Amino acid sequence: MGKNIRNVFLKGLNLLILIVFALICFYPLYFVFINSFSSASAITKGVYLLPQKPTLIYYRYLLLTPSILQSTFISIARTVLGTIITVMCSSFMGYMVSRRDLPFHKIIYRYFIITMYFGAGLIPWYMLMKALGLKNNFLLYIIPGAVSAYYMILVKTYIESLPPSLEESAEIDGAGIFTIFFRIILPLSLPIVACITVFCAVGQWNAWSDNLYLVSEPKLDTLQYLLYKSLQQNMTNVSSGKEVSTGPVSQIEITPAGLQYAMTVVTVIPIMLVYPFMQKYFVKGLMLGAIKG
Repeated sequence: MGKNIRNVFLKGLNLLILIVFALICFYPLYFVFINSFSSASAITKGVYLLPQKPTLIYYRYLLLTPSILQSTFISIARTVLGTIITVMCSSFMGYMVSRRDLPFHKIIYRYFIITMYFGAGLIPWYMLMKALGLKNNFLLYIIPGAVSAYYMILVKTYIESLPPSLEESAEIDGAGIFTIFFRIILPLSLPIVACITVFCAVGQWNAWSDNLYLVSEPKLDTLQYLLYKSLQQNMTNVSSGKEVSTGPVSQIEITPAGLQYAMTVVTVIPIMLVYPFMQKYFVKGLMLGAIKG
């Protein structure tokens, strides 16, 4: 009887700890959400449980931002195309360096690893991108990150955990490198591919620094950079004492803090909607890819 009571107590304590931990992880997102719907005066006083003086002024301000739809399209296109190209190129490179019959495969592998530790810096990177004709070019968002050393390592480690007999049997049947990769290796590597897909999609969706340094045409601005400029403009207006209003809604102050909360919600929601569908493969791929790490 005493043992059963102890087990129940330990299970209850474990459940309580997990609930507290879940709330600690969830509350920051909830805090941002409720503040994005609260008025400027309420945010100043502090909003912690429910929205105070609910308003949609911040979201309306974002929707009325010029070129918001164009920038959203650019970000979506960048995320989709960039993710597909990076995942395919990094996966294929991971497969190639895992082949022991590839000449100098160890040297090639270490060459990619070095890039994770050493970089030329911002100015050489800028000069290289400009020399390649990627300034004010949509391909700037896709080509430079086509192969990621980190993703390549994850795929290589996962492929090495697969039975070598699968590849050997395909070679005996006359299959070439591309046939083996696309028809055998890639389908069997879906867990790790889904893992790096999530990583890459989040990185592409949130990236804006390349837009800042190398793109001066507004039609190529990403959503994140457009929101950044909008926030900077709002902060300038507030510091200079200018009143900010949106269209027919007047005399309503839009504070930088409230605008930041709304921007965070807008940029985080798309990733949060995609992640649950990839979570099963994401966790499995990350764990299996680290077996030989």
